[in-house]
Amino acid sequence: MAKSITIRDVPDDVHAELSRRAELHGQSLQQYLKSQLREITERVDMHELMDRVRARVEREGVEISGEEIVKSIHAGRAEREEHILSSSTRRSSSRH
Repeated sequence: MAKSITIRDVPDDVHAELSRRAELHGQSLQQYLKSQLREITERVDMHELMDRVRARVEREGVEISGEEIVKSIHAGRAEREEHILSSSTRRSSSRH
């Protein structure tokens, strides 16, 4: 079941900017904020990620090489670019 969230005392300039962005996306403020909240929850929290890495290193004694780090960075960037492009494509096709 869906839950509700109420946020009080939102500064006027913040509210205006959020409303502007919602309009740019062709969404109501509620729709826009729900989509932003969804994106936040889908991102891996950096603290959580570091905890996972530490646990893996402790459990497996595995260290990540510089090459693996670079590959992961490139993969993350590519994934993020694809997400941005697909979001942009969905928005522009929903407007037509």
